[in-house]
Amino acid sequence: MTTHRSKALLIALCTATAAAGLTAGFQAHAEDAAPGGADRPSLTWRPCAKPGGPATQECADLPVPLDHADPDGPRINLAVSRIRSDRPEARRGTLVVLPGGPGGSGVQRLTQKGDALGRQLAGTYDLVSFDPRGVGGSTTADCGLAPGDRYLTSLRAWPAADGDITANLDRARRTAEACDRNGGAVLASFTTANQVRDLDALRVALGERKLSAWGVSYGTYVGAAYAQKFPERTDRWVLDSSGDPDPTRVARGWLADMSRGVDDRFPDFAAWAAHADRDRDGLRLAATPEEVRPTVIALAAALDRAPRKSTTPDTPLTGNGLRQALQNALTSDAAFPAFARLVKAVQDPAATPVLPPELAQPLRGQDAAQLIAVICNDVSWPEADARDRQRTVDEDRARSPLTGGMPVNVLPCAFWKNTPDEKPVRITDEGPSNILMIQSRRDPATPHSSGLKMREALGRRAVLVTVEHGGHGAYLGNGNACGDRAVTGFLTTGERPARDLECAN
Repeated sequence: MTTHRSKALLIALCTATAAAGLTAGFQAHAEDAAPGGADRPSLTWRPCAKPGGPATQECADLPVPLDHADPDGPRINLAVSRIRSDRPEARRGTLVVLPGGPGGSGVQRLTQKGDALGRQLAGTYDLVSFDPRGVGGSTTADCGLAPGDRYLTSLRAWPAADGDITANLDRARRTAEACDRNGGAVLASFTTANQVRDLDALRVALGERKLSAWGVSYGTYVGAAYAQKFPERTDRWVLDSSGDPDPTRVARGWLADMSRGVDDRFPDFAAWAAHADRDRDGLRLAATPEEVRPTVIALAAALDRAPRKSTTPDTPLTGNGLRQALQNALTSDAAFPAFARLVKAVQDPAATPVLPPELAQPLRGQDAAQLIAVICNDVSWPEADARDRQRTVDEDRARSPLTGGMPVNVLPCAFWKNTPDEKPVRITDEGPSNILMIQSRRDPATPHSSGLKMREALGRRAVLVTVEHGGHGAYLGNGNACGDRAVTGFLTTGERPARDLECAN
């Protein structure tokens, strides 16, 4: 891959343990190392502007304990980045950008969104983000997986062309065994709980008593967990594109919800692909929107039977490759043309399809390891009973052919050797009412129905802005002025809508 966008697409993203729970091992450190205190870690900033990103972007490294319960033990490094406020008189604090994933790079996210955030927030904050442990410039681990097990269509558990999951079971088992054999203590530390602790370590290093945050996708779960464990350290909190925070399922639930999300979102693509304007670019796939869905389903089934040679040597386009490309494309209207071109190439017997970059090569070993580890370390997964799992996949394939059973198929977590040390945090309505949620009505990765579960869990603490649009990532992501205005107004003035708000497109 590749790209952090593809990694974020892989997942798309609890009773607390006794008072110790997620804060144990860090609480004393955070309180002792008050801003400006002797224990405050230092950040040595250096310029790190990237092409297309803000010219003033800076980077630093933050050492944190491998195990926060052992603050004097081994340490790892986190890559941190910031864009300082250019209006000191307007600055009110630090806004942390929490990336999606698991597997998204905060440093890259800040590069991509820094200029737009700067224009919206007009110097109200220093903008800061970091690569979670296991990602990008931070300390990483590697399971030592073979290249064939690191393709996106392998890490996502797509069944065989006939729906059989035998190969998925075999791959999941050997992946779990490889991660147990090669990952070590570093891989075992890749959890949401540790990302929350690391975020608080960053707060201390920045010298802030409170943080504001904008979390997207999996970043909303990290943000909600932080707000649950450290409510007094939160200022203005934005959760953008949330999943169901059910602590008994976490990522397993997020994956299962993708069938609903893709079905919610596909009509937007169908309407676009059947519109007469597509004739100008040769991308019209059908005369009516109702014909687009059966067209795509039939093409995927044809590729199941006979994969097509692509422009990437030894990597044909399969039915699951087309389904995965569709799922990626549904995250943004801007990706519709590329998927339509791929469909057109499949329809043309003389054409050689060009694979999307995220399907054309395996992920780096470190990226694959991080994606697997977080979802498997966070919560215990059911054992993989082959007969029950096959029946569940068959039912999902029949109900939602666009996702073909993938969201409920077996993953390495079913064979994971590292039993989670602590249960996921349960999100509740206990804490300050300082959270603004924003959610697209038709989100393929975190469907609106799942966002409502987060809204329900937060209760009086949150207000929800629903954007009547499709796609994943609402703020500064789809051009909805009403939604953007609500988030910007909250971050700059502290004012939220008086009640849950719906923004027309």
